[in-house]
Amino acid sequence: MRPAMKDAAKAMRAATETVLAGLSQTQSDRVLHGFADPDRTRWSYTPRDHHGLSLTEMDVPTRKAFHRLLATALSRHAMAQAVTIMALEEVLDLDESGRKDRHSGGYYLAVFGRPGSPRMSWRIEGHHLSVTATIVGDAVAVGPVFLGANPHRVRAGRTAVLAPLGAEEHLARDLLASLPVDLHKKALITPVPPSDIRSRNQEQVNPRLIDPSGVPVAALDDEQRQMFAALLALYLERLAPPLRPSVKETELHFAFLGRNKEGAGHYYRITGPDLLIEYCNNTGDHAHTVLRTPGGDFGRDLITAGHRG
Repeated sequence: MRPAMKDAAKAMRAATETVLAGLSQTQSDRVLHGFADPDRTRWSYTPRDHHGLSLTEMDVPTRKAFHRLLATALSRHAMAQAVTIMALEEVLDLDESGRKDRHSGGYYLAVFGRPGSPRMSWRIEGHHLSVTATIVGDAVAVGPVFLGANPHRVRAGRTAVLAPLGAEEHLARDLLASLPVDLHKKALITPVPPSDIRSRNQEQVNPRLIDPSGVPVAALDDEQRQMFAALLALYLERLAPPLRPSVKETELHFAFLGRNKEGAGHYYRITGPDLLIEYCNNTGDHAHTVLRTPGGDFGRDLITAGHRG
């Protein structure tokens, strides 16, 4: 066991304890559930009953503890993306004239198993944000990790003043544009994007939904591989360093669906053994992204191995 992983598990357990310590008994009962609760793997990035306690129901110190718990799983830049996405709910509420009563406090914490038990999990989620972390012994698995943005980009005239998922769009577009004709044909599956990420909020990924796989990264030249590596890093580095999945770039594929023009609907995915990255912006201004490790989401590989640290 890597010391950094052990430290991450310890930090998550401690951060969870701090949040729970700030709750009343009634609130704690809403947050705490058994590890075997079926809702542990029922995640969502759309408004719903999120089976926990929201930020609006917490006092100020507990809200801070909530954010610090989230930060145990995410890197600094991904934490900035996450809190920006939460704040965007207020902009979306303005755009909708308050019809759906969206607000930046509509994000929930649920904990499955107690911090001192061998197995525990926590989930923080709400509209356009869902992060699940599972701890088994001294090992941690984080996933699924979903970040979305609506609006995708906030402008002042023609100038973008806010685009929390803008880099994820432009790096993929640049990579597709760099491909020679033969590889471009393999990568571009169809000019019509799907309506959403193909895996949606399924508990397990159906492999049939992510075929065909597109262009193999092994076929790219050095410059294109560097572009791909930068795109891949945006997703893998959403996680804190000891929690990032290990992948071999040459085993991965890149596929693009839609039109390669800013403002046009588009979708892409990166697939490989135990890795799925999806991005969908089918209107041009409403982005969904997800990082998943299909064999390890919700700590499945840790649980199956009976890991004890």
